[in-house]
Amino acid sequence: MINFFYKVSNFSIANKSMVIQSIHLILVNEGSHVGNINYIFCNDDYILNINKKYLRKNYYTDVIAFSGLNEKKEKYISGDIFVSIDRVLENSKRWNQLFQTELNRIMIHALLHFLGYKDKDKINKELMRKKEEFYLILFL
Repeated sequence: MINFFYKVSNFSIANKSMVIQSIHLILVNEGSHVGNINYIFCNDDYILNINKKYLRKNYYTDVIAFSGLNEKKEKYISGDIFVSIDRVLENSKRWNQLFQTELNRIMIHALLHFLGYKDKDKINKELMRKKEEFYLILFL
């Protein structure tokens, strides 16, 4: 099940059914399935508090993903994904992207982390970026 929660009043996901279908397609293509994925859309202050409290980091970020435990042997992906709408907007301006494109990229990025992709070194970051670009097509 994919859920969307809003900690901001000026934002909601458009075309929810298409987004949900795209997430399913990404996971199936990667050999996994949807477990229970919660997207929580928030502002900078909200995600900063999450970052401080759980990760002991004192800075804004665009996305924080907490993977849930997998109780079944099949690859069911579960977890909570916090997305700062403020950061997505700022990043879209910085990278000269449409807001929706940057939002989709962040949503995909978190899923890729759940699937085991890393972005801490140059080679893995490049692979992750290519996966993001590939899957962005599903969100169009």
